[in-house]
Amino acid sequence: MKIVNSSGKRKTAIARATISEGKGRIRVNRKPIEIIEPEFVRLKMTEPLEFAANVLPNVDIDVNVHGGGIFGQAGAVRTAIARGLVDWTNDTALRDALAQYDRSLLVNDTRYKLPKKFGGTGARKRRQKSYR
Repeated sequence: MKIVNSSGKRKTAIARATISEGKGRIRVNRKPIEIIEPEFVRLKMTEPLEFAANVLPNVDIDVNVHGGGIFGQAGAVRTAIARGLVDWTNDTALRDALAQYDRSLLVNDTRYKLPKKFGGTGARKRRQKSYR
Protein backbone atom coordinates (compact mmCIF):
# COMPACT_ATOMS: atom_id res chain seq x y z
CA MET A 1 0.00 0.00 0.00
CA LYS A 2 1.40 3.36 -1.08
CA ILE A 3 1.56 6.21 1.47
CA VAL A 4 2.92 9.73 0.93
CA ASN A 5 3.66 12.18 3.76
CA SER A 6 4.05 15.91 3.15
CA SER A 7 4.08 19.08 5.20
CA GLY A 8 3.32 22.77 4.83
CA LYS A 9 4.00 25.84 6.93
CA ARG A 10 2.53 29.33 7.10
CA LYS A 11 3.36 31.81 9.88
CA THR A 12 3.31 29.60 13.02
CA ALA A 13 0.92 26.96 11.61
CA ILE A 14 2.30 23.54 10.65
CA ALA A 15 0.27 21.01 8.64
CA ARG A 16 1.15 17.37 8.00
CA ALA A 17 -0.72 15.54 5.24
CA THR A 18 -0.87 11.78 4.76
CA ILE A 19 -2.08 10.58 1.36
CA SER A 20 -3.02 6.92 0.96
CA GLU A 21 -5.11 4.76 -1.34
CA GLY A 22 -8.81 5.14 -0.56
CA LYS A 23 -12.21 6.42 -1.61
CA GLY A 24 -11.69 10.18 -1.95
CA ARG A 25 -12.12 11.23 1.68
CA ILE A 26 -10.38 14.43 2.77
CA ARG A 27 -10.15 15.20 6.49
CA VAL A 28 -8.55 18.11 8.34
CA ASN A 29 -8.00 17.38 12.05
CA ARG A 30 -10.36 14.38 11.70
CA LYS A 31 -13.20 16.56 10.34
CA PRO A 32 -14.44 16.23 6.75
CA ILE A 33 -13.24 19.20 4.74
CA GLU A 34 -16.81 19.85 3.55
CA ILE A 35 -17.97 21.04 7.00
CA ILE A 36 -15.10 23.43 7.76
CA GLU A 37 -16.25 26.98 8.48
CA PRO A 38 -15.86 29.80 7.50
CA GLU A 39 -16.41 29.11 3.82
CA PHE A 40 -13.48 31.28 2.66
CA VAL A 41 -11.06 29.15 4.69
CA ARG A 42 -12.52 25.98 3.16
CA LEU A 43 -12.16 27.38 -0.37
CA LYS A 44 -8.54 28.27 0.35
CA MET A 45 -7.83 24.72 1.59
CA THR A 46 -9.45 23.10 -1.45
CA GLU A 47 -7.61 25.16 -4.12
CA PRO A 48 -5.03 22.45 -4.97
CA LEU A 49 -7.75 19.78 -5.29
CA GLU A 50 -9.12 21.40 -8.46
CA PHE A 51 -5.86 20.71 -10.31
CA ALA A 52 -5.80 16.99 -9.47
CA ALA A 53 -9.47 16.08 -9.97
CA ASN A 54 -8.59 12.85 -11.84
CA VAL A 55 -6.58 11.48 -8.88
CA LEU A 56 -8.93 12.41 -6.03
CA PRO A 57 -11.48 9.53 -6.23
CA ASN A 58 -8.67 7.03 -5.55
CA VAL A 59 -6.94 8.66 -2.56
CA ASP A 60 -7.68 9.57 1.06
CA ILE A 61 -6.06 12.70 2.45
CA ASP A 62 -5.67 13.15 6.22
CA VAL A 63 -4.24 16.46 7.42
CA ASN A 64 -3.20 17.32 10.97
CA VAL A 65 -2.64 21.03 11.53
CA HIS A 66 -1.77 22.99 14.68
CA GLY A 67 -0.51 26.44 15.64
CA GLY A 68 -1.40 29.85 14.31
CA GLY A 69 -4.83 31.16 13.39
CA ILE A 70 -7.41 29.92 10.90
CA PHE A 71 -5.90 31.65 7.85
CA GLY A 72 -2.36 30.56 8.67
CA GLN A 73 -3.65 27.01 9.11
CA ALA A 74 -5.51 27.21 5.78
CA GLY A 75 -2.30 28.27 4.01
CA ALA A 76 -0.36 25.44 5.65
CA VAL A 77 -3.02 22.87 4.72
CA ARG A 78 -3.15 23.89 1.04
CA THR A 79 0.66 23.67 0.78
CA ALA A 80 0.72 20.23 2.44
CA ILE A 81 -2.05 18.89 0.17
CA ALA A 82 -0.49 20.28 -3.02
CA ARG A 83 2.96 18.87 -2.19
CA GLY A 84 1.48 15.50 -1.32
CA LEU A 85 -0.49 15.27 -4.57
CA VAL A 86 2.61 16.16 -6.61
CA ASP A 87 4.62 13.46 -4.78
CA TRP A 88 1.79 10.94 -5.19
CA THR A 89 1.40 11.43 -8.96
CA ASN A 90 5.06 12.23 -9.89
CA ASP A 91 3.49 14.48 -12.54
CA THR A 92 5.56 17.44 -13.72
CA ALA A 93 2.55 18.93 -15.53
CA LEU A 94 0.65 19.07 -12.22
CA ARG A 95 3.65 20.67 -10.49
CA ASP A 96 3.97 23.29 -13.24
CA ALA A 97 0.23 24.07 -13.17
CA LEU A 98 0.26 24.53 -9.38
CA ALA A 99 3.39 26.70 -9.50
CA GLN A 100 1.96 28.87 -12.27
CA TYR A 101 -1.32 29.35 -10.39
CA ASP A 102 0.28 30.22 -7.04
CA ARG A 103 3.87 29.51 -6.01
CA SER A 104 2.92 29.28 -2.31
CA LEU A 105 1.05 26.04 -3.09
CA LEU A 106 4.42 24.27 -3.37
CA VAL A 107 6.77 26.56 -1.43
CA ASN A 108 6.33 27.49 2.25
CA ASP A 109 5.71 31.16 2.90
CA THR A 110 8.77 32.31 4.88
CA ARG A 111 7.20 35.48 6.30
CA TYR A 112 6.58 35.45 10.02
CA LYS A 113 6.15 37.89 12.90
CA LEU A 114 9.34 39.61 14.04
CA PRO A 115 10.24 38.54 17.59
CA LYS A 116 9.95 40.99 20.48
CA LYS A 117 13.17 42.52 21.80
CA PHE A 118 14.16 44.06 25.14
CA GLY A 119 13.50 47.70 25.98
CA GLY A 120 10.03 47.91 24.49
CA THR A 121 6.57 46.42 24.16
CA GLY A 122 7.03 44.93 20.67
CA ALA A 123 9.46 44.13 17.90
CA ARG A 124 10.18 47.78 16.96
CA LYS A 125 8.39 49.98 19.49
CA ARG A 126 10.61 51.32 22.32
CA ARG A 127 9.82 52.93 25.65
CA GLN A 128 10.14 56.69 25.50
CA LYS A 129 12.69 58.45 27.63
CA SER A 130 12.48 61.97 28.99
CA TYR A 131 15.34 63.95 30.49
CA ARG A 132 13.32 66.93 31.72
